Amino acid sequence: MSLLVVGSVAFDSVETPFGKAEEAIGGSAMFFSTSASYFTDVQLVAVIGEDFPQEEVDFLCSRQIDCEGLHRVAGKTFRWEGKYGFDLNEAITLDTQLNVFGDFHPKLPETYRDAEIVFLANIDPSLQLEVLEQVKNPRLVVADTMNFWIDGPKRDELDRVLSKVDMLVINEGEARKLGGEANVVKAARAIQARGPKHLVIKRGEYGALLFSGEEIFFAPAYPLESVFDPTGAGDTFAGGLLGYLSSCETIGTKELRQATVVGCVMASFCVEDFSLNALRDLNTKAIEERFALFEELVGFGPLEPLGD
Repeated sequence: MSLLVVGSVAFDSVETPFGKAEEAIGGSAMFFSTSASYFTDVQLVAVIGEDFPQEEVDFLCSRQIDCEGLHRVAGKTFRWEGKYGFDLNEAITLDTQLNVFGDFHPKLPETYRDAEIVFLANIDPSLQLEVLEQVKNPRLVVADTMNFWIDGPKRDELDRVLSKVDMLVINEGEARKLGGEANVVKAARAIQARGPKHLVIKRGEYGALLFSGEEIFFAPAYPLESVFDPTGAGDTFAGGLLGYLSSCETIGTKELRQATVVGCVMASFCVEDFSLNALRDLNTKAIEERFALFEELVGFGPLEPLGD
């Protein structure tokens, strides 16, 4: 199934307790499409400035990512600067420069409009609605969002997005705020009642929860000894999730559960280095081996009969 992503391409300056990176390649569309490209072909829609390196565009093309929708315009590329403490689940934003991203209005090439799976990365809900007006008949529409849109003046537009998507992928804090419930299960049910049949709640170093209809599935995060930078891990997770689903003939309970674990697998690679560094030279063998480690991590036999 064809996979379309609409999101951001950026330069990230990041500091964690384990190091720092200046003007590293980032953005939701970059992390998502690189991750998804290990499972399927990807169509990318984003905007970059004159300063974005051509070799990075060439890298995307080398991963069989269709860059017809990646528009280069006059000006500077979007920049984000952030810092993490020892709690790597939350970033402190130090500076945001939208630059050319501030005037971004996604225009889908004609060949993209038949995409079967659509991922609306964390962008303005108004832009997410613009994308939905351009796609024809997708089988699965998935969105991401954040507290800025949940709390801000675009809440009405966000509610319209929720009513139109099949799946929402957000983190635990966002789920509680959006659902209006402290309990994550109650929050999930409240969100599902607004439209999305499927909800994936990213829990950082604690894995992910999948709510699909009435069913609940939990996938762990892999316990790593070396974690350098969680920036982009959520979009990398989404890329693995939807990239895998795009490679499946059908999308049912089994495929959704496997895809959630694949998302955790890809995110576990992402956090082992800064920027896209850990994702650039992966191979299917490494992905399959780590998936097997996830199976061992949660595998257990049936409970033996208990005595009276």
